Amino acid sequence: MTRVLVTGGAGYLGSTLVPALLDRGFAVTAVDNFMYGQDSLSAVCYHSAFSLVRGDVRSMDTMRPLLKQADIIIPLAALVGAPLCDRDPLAATSTNLEAIVDMLDHLSRDQQVLLPVTNSGYGVGEPGTFCTEETPIRPVSLYGRDKVEVERILLDRHPSALSFRFATVFGMSPRMRLDLLVNDFTYRATFDRFIVLFESHFKRNFLHVRDAARAFLHGIDHFDTMKGGPYNVGLSDANISKLELCQRIQQHLPSFVFVESAIGRDPDQRDYIVSNEKVERTGYRTAFSLDDGIRELIKGFAMIRNAKYSNV
Repeated sequence: MTRVLVTGGAGYLGSTLVPALLDRGFAVTAVDNFMYGQDSLSAVCYHSAFSLVRGDVRSMDTMRPLLKQADIIIPLAALVGAPLCDRDPLAATSTNLEAIVDMLDHLSRDQQVLLPVTNSGYGVGEPGTFCTEETPIRPVSLYGRDKVEVERILLDRHPSALSFRFATVFGMSPRMRLDLLVNDFTYRATFDRFIVLFESHFKRNFLHVRDAARAFLHGIDHFDTMKGGPYNVGLSDANISKLELCQRIQQHLPSFVFVESAIGRDPDQRDYIVSNEKVERTGYRTAFSLDDGIRELIKGFAMIRNAKYSNV
């Protein structure tokens, strides 16, 4: 049985990915420090092929024996998002960059690494021009800079690796996050019914969390032909502005009102559109649309009214 090690396995993406890996017949070990007090993997604890380690990925005493046993490593553990990283930059860089670089010294050439990074590394793109994997990287945050650097080091140093430059993720997860843009706007549209938009023309790409998990399964299935490079992964029909996102949400919640402010500055200065053609040429296709995500979020928010579901 192929053994998969998932760090950050109880996080927003990990708690969606781990059950999917188990369903596919992999033996999965998840590592997490449970910094948010979550119990998001409780539903898979029954599974005989699942094991769980509570620990810090920055500790090689914890990681060394786990790495030795793994055939495939998916290092999800990270302090995710610019606000969280700016609040504790030392913890951010030691987790998002240094822990993964340290891991490489304990891997054989044949152990496969599928690294999640972020297309936020594109920073501010050229108007009307799609960012491809060859586009110059211009991150505008510590989070983006660390992710760009760890991708560069991994692809340079490890022959059995690939990276996914994920779009901004959305959708319900057992470890929910409300600070992601689609989730945040839909939550506020559901309960506040009102948003003031700053720099509403800023665009970015979006991706359902289940499609992010599916990208890893696709990467495992096609690893020999995909290894060695980065892949943008997002919804090709969802390169949209914050204003356009609000308009889509309003179609589902007609009482939602949004106002564009002529003054004020968004602390997140990312503004770009992304081409996902490279990964689509490998046969990968998304299964969940932006509207699918908005509908499920509205249903899910009947259960969630708590600020603990956030990374900020």
